[in-house]
Amino acid sequence: MPLSQTIPFDNSYAKQMEGFYVAWEGAKVPAPEIIQFNGDLAKELGLDGEELNSKEGAEFFAGNEMPLGASPLAQVYAGHQFGGFSPQLGDGRALLVGEVIDQNNIRRDIQLKGSGQTPFSRRGDGKAVVGPVLREYLIGEAMHALSIPTTRALAATTTGEKIVRNGFEPGAVLTRVASSHLRVGTFQFFAARKDTEKVRQLADYAIKRHYTELENSENKYLELLKAVMVKQAQLVAKWMSVGFVHGVMNTDNMTISGETIDYGPCAFIDYYKPDAVFSSIDEQGRYAYGNQPNIAQWNLARFAETLIQLIDPDDNDNAIKLATNALNEFPLIYQDYWFDEMRVKIGLADKKDGDLDLINELYQAMDGQSVDHTQLFRKLADALRGDEKTLFELFDDETGFKPWLEKWKTRLTHNKTDFKKIATDMDKVNPLYIPRNHKVEEALKVASKDSDYAPFKKLLDVLMNPYEAREGLKDYEEPAPKDNGPYVTFCGT
Repeated sequence: MPLSQTIPFDNSYAKQMEGFYVAWEGAKVPAPEIIQFNGDLAKELGLDGEELNSKEGAEFFAGNEMPLGASPLAQVYAGHQFGGFSPQLGDGRALLVGEVIDQNNIRRDIQLKGSGQTPFSRRGDGKAVVGPVLREYLIGEAMHALSIPTTRALAATTTGEKIVRNGFEPGAVLTRVASSHLRVGTFQFFAARKDTEKVRQLADYAIKRHYTELENSENKYLELLKAVMVKQAQLVAKWMSVGFVHGVMNTDNMTISGETIDYGPCAFIDYYKPDAVFSSIDEQGRYAYGNQPNIAQWNLARFAETLIQLIDPDDNDNAIKLATNALNEFPLIYQDYWFDEMRVKIGLADKKDGDLDLINELYQAMDGQSVDHTQLFRKLADALRGDEKTLFELFDDETGFKPWLEKWKTRLTHNKTDFKKIATDMDKVNPLYIPRNHKVEEALKVASKDSDYAPFKKLLDVLMNPYEAREGLKDYEEPAPKDNGPYVTFCGT
């Protein structure tokens, strides 16, 4: 039976953006079953969690039954993938089923990912399997707990199918929630076809949905570029502050809303390395940890290119100049946001000359020392409580770090605040628990091979409260043993 409750869909994209998608239905699957349901998110969306977390709900989450009011569709977009332009991509294994207005009066997309082939599948089967679905659920919810803008998971559902990947793997569908699925690549699709009116329509829709304050601007399309730049600077600064590596920063994976999207070959660094790369296909290190701010600016340049005809329809050279001037501001905008993130991580309650240098010097002291990035900031707080030994133990050789530690303590005395109070404040912003790569893989392996979801659920529970130390979770704090070898991730398609 279909859901008795009507989800209060209000599908602006389906109604207003004809030509930007193909209406489509998901593939039918034999035996859907919910693995994990996000009751808190359902409540936030104003949905009946009890009814959704049911057999009928599983039929919806797997794509078998669409609730009344749904308008399932596959969105079209293009994108630069590892620097090369693909003029047509699109939702090859996902369906936007509709939009709802949440309890905070924010419009949110509900999308099924892994729901079968669409016209944009490009020879793929359009399916997903348990491992990547649970990875996206875990990492997305962990990012949310870390206050990093992100798409979120409403449900993970098995389908009762076996899908050919590495042998046969259990099929699954992720129900994903986002502020929207508008991407830089969405703009690129129509700009590449020189369809300026479609680009204008899309830009106007994006402004109305995400940046209403720009609607009456003198040059709202230039201001849209600037607003998206700010959102991306804020986002990447947060990624960098927690050691997150997206792994596939293609332009079709950069949202206009500023949310993190698509957790394929993503990972968190254990030991600090600016050139850390985990994706099996990123052989040149294009999307390395330390290169993410540069790639964000590169992607934004591609976004700017799509808006040139709108920024100044009468003077192409002037439009390019205005866009270029805006883009040139990105490094400083990013640095300011990164500085703000890092300043609170090391307990600086205010800003003084030399603070940016102090933060950079910390990373210089960490470089090449096999220092666990996450533990370092927690151990800095412990050092303020009198325990420097465990901090020094993070370094191969702490000799080069000790002068920085004394310089930092001297700087903190300017705040005239008790060190223990500073340490307590630092613990509130520096996570103790992150999605440690080896823990993620352990959970996904038994889920995929044995349908044992207990480790996944335990890890999810740990990650929902990342800042407060809890009994019995010591092994969730630790990096992978060094004899584990290099960690490699895959796109999961």
